[in-house]
Amino acid sequence: MINYKNGNLTVESVDVTKIVSEVGTPFYCYSYNKILDQYRGLAAALSSSKISIYFAVKANSNLSIIKALAKEGAGADVVSLGEFKRCLLAGVDPKKIVFSGVGKTTEEIVEALNNDIFQINVESEAELININEIAKSLGKVATIGLRVNPDVDAKTHEKITTGKKENKFGIDLKDAPLFFSKASTLSNVSMKSLAVHIGSQLLELSPYKSAYEKIAEMTQYLRSTGHEISHLDLGGGLGIPYSDESLADLNAYNQIISETVGDLDCKLSIEPGRYLVGEAGILITRVIYIKQGEQKKFVIVDGAMNDLIRPTLYDGFHAIVAVTEKNLSSQKSLCDVVGPICESGDYFAKDRMLPEVSQNDLLAITCSGAYGAVMASNYNSRPLIPEVLVSNDVFSVIRERQAFEKIIQDEKLAAWLQ
Repeated sequence: MINYKNGNLTVESVDVTKIVSEVGTPFYCYSYNKILDQYRGLAAALSSSKISIYFAVKANSNLSIIKALAKEGAGADVVSLGEFKRCLLAGVDPKKIVFSGVGKTTEEIVEALNNDIFQINVESEAELININEIAKSLGKVATIGLRVNPDVDAKTHEKITTGKKENKFGIDLKDAPLFFSKASTLSNVSMKSLAVHIGSQLLELSPYKSAYEKIAEMTQYLRSTGHEISHLDLGGGLGIPYSDESLADLNAYNQIISETVGDLDCKLSIEPGRYLVGEAGILITRVIYIKQGEQKKFVIVDGAMNDLIRPTLYDGFHAIVAVTEKNLSSQKSLCDVVGPICESGDYFAKDRMLPEVSQNDLLAITCSGAYGAVMASNYNSRPLIPEVLVSNDVFSVIRERQAFEKIIQDEKLAAWLQ
């Protein structure tokens, strides 16, 4: 979906330079059909396990992306009121929304209950009690799941592992029976589900197997003590190949699900995010200057860490390619690709061997469709950049470049400074 045609990088059938001429730089560009292909491929691979797919909105919360996946039949996994409202605006059926996260506010819980969402995942005793009280005040019974922490190493970056004992997520697996017993005494909650999510950017499947085996064992134990378990939320985390990694085998993943929880007669769901949208996006940026340092070259571009923070925050690797194929050469030099922000951490690549580039060249930072635009900020009072969605030979700007007036629209001078 993203390759070279007639010497220029194209997204589907649209030349990236055509978008640049209308939108400027930097901007995000997504392939609509790549997203659909990822969703359909995953759904097909898991079809024998009859799994519901809930898109992890935190990966990319643009309304058009949510809408595209909702039209394919996806539900949504949300972690904030803002994400929840986005899903409603995009037409997601509330009965296909799961609300996750360790710190749900009263306002968020009220909105979830008033919209009769599929499930709220509970992560502490205090939250369990709070949801029951809120549901009672609304005259409702809250459908909840218990997120457990199986203490499984996801073998991913330490900042995106979520299933180890030292992580803040879920309750210790061994305490699940106590929570189910407590829930059974509360009049306004119905807890018939276990939920687990061990981390993000998983390329190995063995951690899933370990986690799901523990969930299966706990499901059987809870049933043996009189608790009904009718749904298992298996989380997300499927990774993508940012460099030369191998993609997880979906058929093998399906087999793991089948062998571990497939015979439990439970409804099953997963919550992929990065896997669905990550490879579908690129960040287009323009070279402003080339600066030759004593040890290496600095390629200074108009994009910055406020646009894509993954390299700085997670040591994330993104391949960087030239938009115009003529700029590709066999001669390479040691480079840092950096932005204009006043931080040494403002970079897209460090000590990278790259083909020669020149001032004003266009570069594409690949695999930027997930955890890119959603994590952007106005640091250094830089505007949020556009997002563009391409479908076949047409493109649409699905978020405009932010005007300075919008950056400051919610600010006001203190009364004594006016």
